Amino acid sequence: MSTIIDGKVLSLSLKEEMKGRIVELEKRYGRKPCLVVIIVGDNPASRSYVTGKIKAAAFVGMDSRLVELPEDVSEEKLLSVIDGLNADDAVDGILVQLPLPAHINEDKVIDAIALEKDVDGFHPGNVAKLWLGRPCIVPCTPKGIIKMIETTGIDISGKKAVVVGRSNIVGKPVAKLLLDRNATVTIAHSRTKDLAAVCAEADILVAAVGRPCMVTADMVKPGAVVIDVGINRIPCVKEDGTPGSRLVGDVDYESASKVAGFITPVPGGVGPMTITMLMENTIECFLRKQGC
Repeated sequence: MSTIIDGKVLSLSLKEEMKGRIVELEKRYGRKPCLVVIIVGDNPASRSYVTGKIKAAAFVGMDSRLVELPEDVSEEKLLSVIDGLNADDAVDGILVQLPLPAHINEDKVIDAIALEKDVDGFHPGNVAKLWLGRPCIVPCTPKGIIKMIETTGIDISGKKAVVVGRSNIVGKPVAKLLLDRNATVTIAHSRTKDLAAVCAEADILVAAVGRPCMVTADMVKPGAVVIDVGINRIPCVKEDGTPGSRLVGDVDYESASKVAGFITPVPGGVGPMTITMLMENTIECFLRKQGC
């Protein structure tokens, strides 16, 4: 059986360390790092994610603000709010919760966030710096994935890594981070020929495609590190016999865990680490503002 890479335990440990750092930062600079989260509308999933981020900020002791805008807010108004936060010296990090309503151009909104306050690492300037190997704000989920792999004690250098998924948010940046650590990286996707065989060669397998239980045991190399980024809700029957739903990843955990050396669960794996890396990125933006 695999060793579980517990994202909850790791994220809690990192947040406890951050508490001490933030106390010292306030003593040294006279204020705490500050994160502003903007939510448009009241999508239940978005609301849940935003609540988790604000709670995490409170837990580590940093300042935070929640800006709530109605579903029908104009793109112009949202951009105006972002401009105001860009100009606010008390704000270190700005995050706009995605997805946005259809009438708002997400790219335009992401581009509007000041590069130095882009805690998500989505701004084209940060993306360019990542691929050029320059100092930048690294996207939260890929950053958390690397930390989770590192906790296994396995040296990434020289390993074969396969990333299933090519999104700008996870697939591409995590592939670059693995490449930076001298892994030999393959980015696989829905049109990859013989995907199972490609995955089965991986010492490190990252599944980020959004397809429930797509990665099965026959796709996992014995002893591999398996990172499951997927969060999929599927129907199930509850204990009382009524219809319900449950969360599963992109990996068939039950079968894959019998083959992999290390594996992340869903829930409780990558998700908690993503929020924790958001806190770390906010501190990083704060320190850069201080010239550190």
